[in-house]
Amino acid sequence: MTESTAGVLVELHAASFGWGGRAVVGPVDVAVQRGDYLAVLGPNGSGKSTLARGLLGLLPPLSGRCTRWTERLGFVPQREALDPVWPITVEEVVRTGAAGRLHGLRSFSRTEREAARARMAEVGVYELRKRPFHALSGGQRQRAMIARALVSEPELLVLDEPVSGVDREATAAIRELLRALVTECGLTLVVVTHQTELVRGAATRAVWVDGGKVREFDAHMLNELRGLDELWTTRGGRS
Repeated sequence: MTESTAGVLVELHAASFGWGGRAVVGPVDVAVQRGDYLAVLGPNGSGKSTLARGLLGLLPPLSGRCTRWTERLGFVPQREALDPVWPITVEEVVRTGAAGRLHGLRSFSRTEREAARARMAEVGVYELRKRPFHALSGGQRQRAMIARALVSEPELLVLDEPVSGVDREATAAIRELLRALVTECGLTLVVVTHQTELVRGAATRAVWVDGGKVREFDAHMLNELRGLDELWTTRGGRS
């Protein structure tokens, strides 16, 4: 791992990512710097999630390069990627965020259990810790999954459609939680979403993904737009 310049955590240079040898998104040049709140916006099926997995190293670049100056990466996948009927409690789900640090078949240490409880308190699900994970509402599950990702103490946290399928009240609560993680906790965020209200007034940078092409634009534009349709037109996604 080489030394980062200007606080860059991840840098893509002419990088393309995809599946089965076929590029879905790219080539793209983008750098995620420490303290960024990067919004990745675009219509469904545009390549946003593929780009996120490339940033995390879950997909190797098909061309170009991806350089990461940190190994402390956290990921909150889409709700559709989870099995909501896990027969375990909220606290047990959150504890699994420390699994990457476990070696062999040992149990979680007291420090790891305390870290899980601290993260649950931080995101507002501590009182729900003994409840079955499947019994939570959509917004509560997302908070629990964010707590799970935070247990590993990431420098960069990537969230893929974190408010998909949750109501407006839960969306507003998660929006404020994400803002606090950046402004109060110093975390770097990459948030993949097609809901502009989640990142409006909070994102420091933004990229638009459509048809596999990625373009960066002024995040302040989000404050003046009503929704994704208007942003799509502004970004040239429609003829």
